[in-house]
Amino acid sequence: MSEDFRLDMGAPWLNLLATRGRHFGAQPVERLPTAERLREWLARAELTPLAPVTDADLARTRELRETLRPLALGAVDRSAPRPEQVQALTAFLAPEPVNLAALDRLHRSAPASTADALARLAHQAADWLTGPLRHDLRACPELDCRGVFADPGGRRRWCPSPACASRGRVRALRERRRASS
Repeated sequence: MSEDFRLDMGAPWLNLLATRGRHFGAQPVERLPTAERLREWLARAELTPLAPVTDADLARTRELRETLRPLALGAVDRSAPRPEQVQALTAFLAPEPVNLAALDRLHRSAPASTADALARLAHQAADWLTGPLRHDLRACPELDCRGVFADPGGRRRWCPSPACASRGRVRALRERRRASS
């Protein structure tokens, strides 16, 4: 189902980018159409806030997603970010208290609000985009997708979506056949 969440991009902040599929295509797929779906996604990302998720939170989440997209693609393409892009991300970097607990494993307290959950995602993205992990970022070559994913081994060509890989392989086969005829 095209509305299923993509949780295979390599990090929660990259999975957030994948909540809008085929972003550059004629018919993008919005996987966060409602506040309830956002709450489901936050739960899958282990970021369920204590406060209810609102429509305003949904709008803010989409804003973070679209703030991160050009920064991530810029990191892949090795292009410098514009100052306004950096300012937009900085607006999400509110400090959040870190409370840890030793239970069956190390646990971090749940975010108090969706804004706190978004701050965690923004911090994660900033860490990736400014540190050595930026070298592991790749973008799917499918023009309607351009999904950004982590590829620490440097061997993936397409994003984890089987559809992108299948379309790319079929296109390459057709090009080889055309070239040999």
